[in-house]
Amino acid sequence: MLQQLQTGALDFAFLTLGEFANRDDNYGIFLAPYIVKDVAGARTLLKGSTATELLDGVSKFGVVGLGYGMAGMRQIVMRDKVETVADLAGKKVRTIPFKPELDFWTKIGATPTPMPLPALYDAFANGQVDGMQIDFEGTWNTKYYDHAGAIVESNHMMFPMIAVASARRWAAMSEDDRAVVTEVVKRHLDELVHSYAAIDADYLAKLKTTSVPVVTIDRNFFGSAIDDWYAEWRERAPMLKKLEAEAAGL
Repeated sequence: MLQQLQTGALDFAFLTLGEFANRDDNYGIFLAPYIVKDVAGARTLLKGSTATELLDGVSKFGVVGLGYGMAGMRQIVMRDKVETVADLAGKKVRTIPFKPELDFWTKIGATPTPMPLPALYDAFANGQVDGMQIDFEGTWNTKYYDHAGAIVESNHMMFPMIAVASARRWAAMSEDDRAVVTEVVKRHLDELVHSYAAIDADYLAKLKTTSVPVVTIDRNFFGSAIDDWYAEWRERAPMLKKLEAEAAGL
């Protein structure tokens, strides 16, 4: 999709940050664990100065940044019970192949296992993977709970996306058309992000009606792993410190 945007074959797209984060570590800072505690914090941070600077910076990838959105906060679903972080050690956990996300799970002691989302239900059902990083909406709608032994309400990471336009197509648009597109997309994205507080709460309530126990955890559950993650990624992605400073003011 990114290549199609660069050539002008695709006009607009909503993308995860993966393609950008794997080319420039600074785009992975939004996956920092516990950088925000909830959707409201994520919404504010994605409108902040650091996010805006990075949005403007996507021009180096041949696209024009229009704004950020996000799905729900990231949770954990496992085949077996989860009581301590040791219960995740050595477990194959389906992730997306983002460097900061893979590093998070590696530091916990798990085995991050990227795979396409359409393959996940069967892989979880037959034991190819032991668990997944997911959101409540996906857990309910795809019925991952059918084969789960624990749903972990962790809210450990946000999952932002970015709306972009092909720079080639954008250059051919009139100023008036650009203004309309920019305004409509930003309004839609803000409404989308705002809605996820209610969406997460609704799907969590539905999941609590199943027989699968819901375990609530916080940052302390992961021990020193998160501090270790930050120590490394502050060096790898210098803009993380700026994002942390903004988050501290929320």
